[in-house]
Amino acid sequence: MTEQNQLESFHSGTNYKAYEFFGCHKLSEGNYVVRVWAPHAKSVSIIGSFLNENRCVDMRKLSDGECFEAVIFANENDTYGFCITTYDDRKIIKADPYAFYSDLPDSHLSRICSLPQKQINQSKRTGHDAPLNIYEINLLSWKRHKDKSYYTYAELEQHLVPYVKKMGYTHVEFMPVTEFPYDGSWGYQVTGYFSVTSRLGTPQQFKSLVDAFHNNGIKVFIDWVPAHFPKDGWGLYEFDGQPLYECPLWDRMEHRGWGTRKFDYGRGEVDSFLLSSAVFFFDVYGIDGIRVDAVASMLYLDYDKNFGEWTPNIYGDNRNLEAIEFIKKFNRTIRNLFPYAVTVAEESTAFDGVTRSIEDGGLGFDYKWNMGWMNDVLFYCRQDPYFRSYHHDKITFSLVYAFSEKYILPLSHDEVVHVKGSIVNKMWGEYEDKFAGERALLGFMYAHPGKKLNFMGYEIAQFSEWDYRSDIEFFLKKFEKHRKMTAFVKHLNFFYLGEKQLYEVENSWSGFEWLSVDDRNSNLIAFNRYSKDGESITAVLNFSGLDYKTYRLGIPQGNYKVVLNTDGKRFGGEGKKIKRYYKAQKISSHGKEYSICVEIPRLTCIYLKKL
Repeated sequence: MTEQNQLESFHSGTNYKAYEFFGCHKLSEGNYVVRVWAPHAKSVSIIGSFLNENRCVDMRKLSDGECFEAVIFANENDTYGFCITTYDDRKIIKADPYAFYSDLPDSHLSRICSLPQKQINQSKRTGHDAPLNIYEINLLSWKRHKDKSYYTYAELEQHLVPYVKKMGYTHVEFMPVTEFPYDGSWGYQVTGYFSVTSRLGTPQQFKSLVDAFHNNGIKVFIDWVPAHFPKDGWGLYEFDGQPLYECPLWDRMEHRGWGTRKFDYGRGEVDSFLLSSAVFFFDVYGIDGIRVDAVASMLYLDYDKNFGEWTPNIYGDNRNLEAIEFIKKFNRTIRNLFPYAVTVAEESTAFDGVTRSIEDGGLGFDYKWNMGWMNDVLFYCRQDPYFRSYHHDKITFSLVYAFSEKYILPLSHDEVVHVKGSIVNKMWGEYEDKFAGERALLGFMYAHPGKKLNFMGYEIAQFSEWDYRSDIEFFLKKFEKHRKMTAFVKHLNFFYLGEKQLYEVENSWSGFEWLSVDDRNSNLIAFNRYSKDGESITAVLNFSGLDYKTYRLGIPQGNYKVVLNTDGKRFGGEGKKIKRYYKAQKISSHGKEYSICVEIPRLTCIYLKKL
């Protein structure tokens, strides 16, 4: 691609590999070419460790009059940055927006870095009829050393990869690995959209971590943040002295609640920058999917705004038309370049068609996080069973809309911070009740239509909330209840993998049938999940504080075996004896001609498999 073609496609918003032109690239041993976009700059020069103090290299304007270029004599791992002279004669120091590596925390500059050797991702596309069970991870706080220093990418490769494989997950999802200055943002305030965080090691080591997951049959998703960026002076913020990457309009420039700037969607150069960032992680690191953060904040002009603080679009409503077109462009680009790729939206509203195809008027995502299910079911689980009858709709309402989108059911990091309590600590009751409640919740989750995502720490029933400054409390596995919760999660993960009824038909009523939906006084629900060939698993959930010895449940004719009982002693339950086999009797119940009298202890989920 010639320089002119690179620039034309960049300005038109169709340069999806702008990182191959902008940034710092090796020409020969010791020689590098550096390019940057700064249309409002009076002049731009390069500073860095490869130069004597108070020295710099002036950059020349390219043919478009907006981009700058210089050749420098430097070495791998040298630091560099830009000194930009603005139109009002201020001098500002900026990191390279296209840098592949950062000097954080030592400085705010970028580092010269060669990229790892590319390998073509041979993955096949994960169909909607395949199992998808995600372990969500913050790489900086999964495990730490005794002095609280981070595990490096190399150490995570040694410890995290075998752990995830042993536990039976199909995918991992990393909270943002793109460089960020403030640990307390958890990575969601990004300053390096092409730079994996240097806190944990080098780009080569990150690539090795991704490869190790792939070699163990586990796919890798990353969180990506195109909704906003922080106002650190050395980052994208007013990059050449005035708004550039951010929207210049008064009502579209800032996310007030987050104290960040919004991208100027629809501006060609910003589109090229963001789309190239997403493409980069597929192209260079071989990831398998991207979860797009805070999609709702992109879709609506009035997001987090009061009346009078926003201007309607040309149709007089609150949709951000430019952002909507950008999202479609993103999904179209990723699909065309990487047919195996999966894209996921964290979208918290009822925006229509998030996972519908672009051709049919949708946004084109593969999946959407089901935030409604998450909020409802966790609210329900906090309630005293005595009062749960008043909130029965919280565990049944999700089926009203379960097939309107293609969903992932998330119990994510957002639900175990800010005094919300850990998953086990959200559960009602005393110590043992809480463990029983979590096991029942997970039994419900794995049987409910939708793919699965759980945040690290739930599998050991950690009582403390997640703290980004510390690590997961794996020492708790010394205690029986916590150790047995891990055994339960592992068993449930592998059970899910082995039973196609739980994942093959997720998006229509042909894969789901209510058996008992409205028995609010018993705090009990029951339903069937079906595979494509009609095989079934029945989930029965007793969310009450009472054991049921003879609960008559309408069910299709046949013989049934209990294949999962969350009250089992090996999982930390009370181990109450219940029947293992049932034969449906010709006694009508719940609208069915046949029924069984099921035994199910309190706060328990059982699965019955038709023989």
